[in-house]
Amino acid sequence: MKAVLLGASKGMGRALARRLAARGDRLFLLEHVVEDLEHSARDLEIRGAAAPVKTAYCDLLRPDSFAAALDQAQRELGGFDAVVVTAGLYATQDELENDLSLTARLLTADFTNTVLFCEEARRRLLASGRGTLCVFSSVAGERGRKPVVLYGAAKAGLSRYLEALDHKFRSRGLTTICVKPGFVQTGMTAGLKPPPFAGTPDDVAARVLKALDRGWPEVYVPSTWRWVMCVIRALPRFVMRRIGF
Repeated sequence: MKAVLLGASKGMGRALARRLAARGDRLFLLEHVVEDLEHSARDLEIRGAAAPVKTAYCDLLRPDSFAAALDQAQRELGGFDAVVVTAGLYATQDELENDLSLTARLLTADFTNTVLFCEEARRRLLASGRGTLCVFSSVAGERGRKPVVLYGAAKAGLSRYLEALDHKFRSRGLTTICVKPGFVQTGMTAGLKPPPFAGTPDDVAARVLKALDRGWPEVYVPSTWRWVMCVIRALPRFVMRRIGF
């Protein structure tokens, strides 16, 4: 596989990139912190990725960086088979309610600009005849919930966009995969109390790798979250108003 990864320097993205590297895939990294890019590229080469692992600057808050970064990836790889997006912003509901500028950045990065990046990737993948677009959303977008009003709204929009892409373009060769992590123990969730079924980045990476190879349109990770969210979606509204989940 020749894969372009946006956000592979930390957490779940790094774990997935390392699994791709271990089987010798060709990788191209996109990130907005140049130092992280170079460190991650060398790490993946050591772990087995086809060398050299090239990189380009790309910032979810700078949509003017998207096209140039993907064009560079196409040149360096001679085309690509997959684009994986794990980058995004996270903040607690309390933080977002008390900082409108943070709210604006999160909503822009996690919905509007992620969609704009995906549109750039989609056009290139379709032009090549086939490919996979794999994007990390969240179970936070499955139902309106008190602890994730704003973050959940962004992820709800992203999940619906990815679902519609799959409906429209799979027959033309574009496989769209929406990854819906639940609570995963990463730097992003440090300090938050984990539930009993919290996952790790490597758990997520193993399941997403299967999805990439098999073309699953939707992946809950850890898989327990599929059944948790089935229950949550079935709860009547008056119950959702009373509980804190």
